[in-house]
Amino acid sequence: MELSLLLLFWYGILHAFGPDHLTAIADFSIGKDKKRTMLITMLFAIGHGLSLFIFAKILENLAISEEILAYGDLISGSIILAMGFYLLFMVATNRINLKKHLHQGKEHIHIWFGKEHTHQENIAKGSSFTMGLLMGAGGVRGMLVTLGAVGSGNVDMTMVFAFTAGVMIIFVGFGLVIAYLNEHLLDNLKNIRRAFASAGVVSLLVGSSVLFS
Repeated sequence: MELSLLLLFWYGILHAFGPDHLTAIADFSIGKDKKRTMLITMLFAIGHGLSLFIFAKILENLAISEEILAYGDLISGSIILAMGFYLLFMVATNRINLKKHLHQGKEHIHIWFGKEHTHQENIAKGSSFTMGLLMGAGGVRGMLVTLGAVGSGNVDMTMVFAFTAGVMIIFVGFGLVIAYLNEHLLDNLKNIRRAFASAGVVSLLVGSSVLFS
């Protein structure tokens, strides 16, 4: 059993390096402070692991064709593509804004979408968890292959924890990189719009690659 969990942990690490996952995390984390970036990252990992568990549990006793499993890639690719169009639209219409203020002697930067300054932390957190759930469909095929390799057709929560732990290590590490860039580079509107535009272009490229490869 320990070997099975180790293999699933390693699969989680490899799975997390998928460009679609890292792109989604970047899209949600750009412009956030370190605490929010880490929370968004962990929620994405938890949602992703939970989704894989649910889908794998449903499919473990069903004979599913490769064509049907490929729909998972269609879902994740479409989501990333839509996010790319959304970010580029926000940049093109000047809907990404910045405001600086002092709080207890320390400068804080607020970045928001739209014409009005609204706090969107809860929206971002819920969206990252939902994104993790939806994109879990794209990893079901690999999860089932891995389960076959460890000689088990049954999915239990310990397997999900092992997989999610592997995913979370990479996601959190990547989130720290994004948090560092947020703190040291995104201190003016020009850089922020460049960052979101770059994220949008990367999302279009990654989403198109997933859909048409």
